[in-house]
Amino acid sequence: MSTVQMLLEKTKGDRWIWLIIILLSLISILAVYSATGTLAYKQGKTVEKLLLTKHLIFVVMGIGMIYIAHLLDYKYYAGISKILMIITIPLLFYTLVFGTSLNDASRWVKIPIIGLTFQTSDLAKLALITFLARMLTKKQENIKDVKSAFIPIMGSVCVVFILIALANLSTALMLFGVSILLLIIGRISIKQIAIVCAGGVVLLMFVVLLGPRRETYKSRINTFLHPELQHSDKTYQADQAKIALAAGGIFGKGPGNSTQRNFLPHPYSDFIFAIIVEEYGLMGALIIIVLYLVLLYRCVRIVTQSPKAFGALLAAGLSFSLTIQAFANMAVAVGLGPVTGVPLPLVSMGGTSMIFTSIAFGIILSVSRDVEENIKKSLDENGNKKVVVGEIPAMA
Repeated sequence: MSTVQMLLEKTKGDRWIWLIIILLSLISILAVYSATGTLAYKQGKTVEKLLLTKHLIFVVMGIGMIYIAHLLDYKYYAGISKILMIITIPLLFYTLVFGTSLNDASRWVKIPIIGLTFQTSDLAKLALITFLARMLTKKQENIKDVKSAFIPIMGSVCVVFILIALANLSTALMLFGVSILLLIIGRISIKQIAIVCAGGVVLLMFVVLLGPRRETYKSRINTFLHPELQHSDKTYQADQAKIALAAGGIFGKGPGNSTQRNFLPHPYSDFIFAIIVEEYGLMGALIIIVLYLVLLYRCVRIVTQSPKAFGALLAAGLSFSLTIQAFANMAVAVGLGPVTGVPLPLVSMGGTSMIFTSIAFGIILSVSRDVEENIKKSLDENGNKKVVVGEIPAMA
């Protein structure tokens, strides 16, 4: 038996999603290898040493986490979600007060002993989506009841939103949007969804007008809307990204030939899509876009085929989160949105971001594995659907 066959037997779930994971991981290694030249120079290392000692390790760990997460029955994540929410909310508050500050934003917490830092919003995204999926499933019988269903759901969304938004507005807005999509799928009434949206708008106005980073948010919005009126320092990142896009053309400069990696502040994370376009051109950009669109399509298939509401909501929430984040990153790189610190899922360099993204992929594949097993149970030895006694056959 070949190695490929052995791997196929040990991995379950949607094969297309597995293929997308492998392709995005390979693209990540190539893009990060090319984009980290300046960073390696500043740290006094070679690019190869930086790649092997940091990014490549996290890529391999990420694939390992996907494999482990996809083997665990997705139903266990319902119980885990409660624990995650209990941990996440105090941790987000702790991050705001005592977290590591970068660019006037406290988003990171240092892990004791090992000394690594991680962005708590990555954990919060996973916690809130799994918690909402659990709550919406558990409360389906009385989903429109205000006290037992609506208040806990609205409270969890708004609390997590405000705690993330004070330091990372872009991530908070994307997570809020995913939450609203889940509420719609979970049959929350339009009136109640409107109340959640109104609450979100009030909190948003508070963050933008009175929050600790209000000047940063106002500056980024003004820079995006009126770049011609701003000083070149404020439009520097966007301008360098546009140069990279223009230089790429249709087929790009070729792997490793980027010049804008020397000028963009974060070419290996926030603006990695611009580097990919510069080196691989429009064709490279289309490949990335198609991969995420196929990912969304395959996840939607999993949602529609899932026999359980929790599995469907879980796959929907995580897939929406990943694809919205991906297109937000690409939109910023091509000048369709204000500059944010959102990485490209499974492609950008970033240790804990890679790990939490991988766990999300693993959970989606766990739901897909359950769908496959249910389909196999419904087929007879000849591959035809079993006929259940008393069941009315479908009309041709």
